[in-house]
Amino acid sequence: MLNDPTSHGLWERTAPAAPITTMLREQREADVVVVGAGYTGLSAALHLAGRGLSVVVLEAAEIGYGGSGRNVGLVNAGLWMMPEDLPAILGPTYGNRLLGLLGDAPRQVFELIEHYKIDCEPVKNGTLHCGIGGKGAKNLAERARQWQALGAPVELLDAAETARKTGSPVYSAGLIDHRAGTIQPLGYARGLAAAALKAGAEIYTSSPVTGSRREGRNWSVSTPHGAVSAAWVLVATNAYTVAPWSTIREEIVHLPYFNIATKPLSSNLAHSVLPERQGCWDTKDVLTSVRFDRHDRLILGSVGALRGAGTVIHRRWARRTLRHLFPQLAAVEFEAEWYGTIGMTADAVPKLHKYGERVLSVSGYNGRGIGPGTVFGKAIARHIAGEIGEEELPLPVTEPSAVKFRFARQSFYEIGSQIAHFFSRI
Repeated sequence: MLNDPTSHGLWERTAPAAPITTMLREQREADVVVVGAGYTGLSAALHLAGRGLSVVVLEAAEIGYGGSGRNVGLVNAGLWMMPEDLPAILGPTYGNRLLGLLGDAPRQVFELIEHYKIDCEPVKNGTLHCGIGGKGAKNLAERARQWQALGAPVELLDAAETARKTGSPVYSAGLIDHRAGTIQPLGYARGLAAAALKAGAEIYTSSPVTGSRREGRNWSVSTPHGAVSAAWVLVATNAYTVAPWSTIREEIVHLPYFNIATKPLSSNLAHSVLPERQGCWDTKDVLTSVRFDRHDRLILGSVGALRGAGTVIHRRWARRTLRHLFPQLAAVEFEAEWYGTIGMTADAVPKLHKYGERVLSVSGYNGRGIGPGTVFGKAIARHIAGEIGEEELPLPVTEPSAVKFRFARQSFYEIGSQIAHFFSRI
């Protein structure tokens, strides 16, 4: 996108074309203006339009330009943390509500895909969390215990069964979550946009928001060449926030994440790896993710940015990792690479804020954007439509809080990933 081959890589090359949109060049009126055409904003627009509300989406670049079009494409349940940690952080009311909602999020994603016939390579065979060493196996056993106590359909696998599921003997254990799966993430974003447009929403791209001010009972949200007057504003820009709600950006630490894809594998090689086509990731701090696309390209991902010295370091790491995990693929060539930004919060929990009367934002997905973005967008649409009150939203409304030493932490993530990958021998 925007003539940058490392921004969306394989996803841009293989996703269906985006619906035709234009720049906002006039004054518009609506019930709701949504800022950001990622999963949250597009889900909200779709569900608002489906309830008969007029909605305008303003996107600074292109549909799915941010994290929604760059990620690995794992449709997971819950957050990265252990299930029991969520009520401990948010309290029992919001914590258990969020656990239930996010546990059900993959089902809602796949139902939207099926209902609107979104072409995004959905595979509903679960995902695999793979253990590294004894510490990793212990972590997965505890994670399995906590999810199973909540009735979730997860299974703990021993090393032998994990090897059969992955095609690699390096893992000490595995946790399969049958709720989960994979999608082509940019295809999903573009499909949500097409569905929202068909439902009656308006979407304007190349239309960055430059300001917002109160005019009577409405808000006037301006772009370089136009403006929208609306009673409600939803800010759904997450890690790609620029202005004017800069405090969103100040409470998010940017974690870079890259993906490198092989050329399509031959049939015999493709069947030797992840034969049931689950997406997977491991328990290392600087984790590795692995998944296939529909054309049997294997996609490796990890923490890091493909810029400067990191480009060569991460490419070499990908080659060593491919050879270590799947020796039979040692000679396979790579054909695409890209990276993006994950928005990390201090406590690893998403944030819901109010910026004045009827101005909401949700951000900080901590690497779990697909399910949460989809269901949060729907929940906020229901709130705006008057179906649920503010106290019934999945997150408590909190005040933005700037992260201390944010720039130092971001540098640590980028440089630290280079050091880890430079010295890694797997």
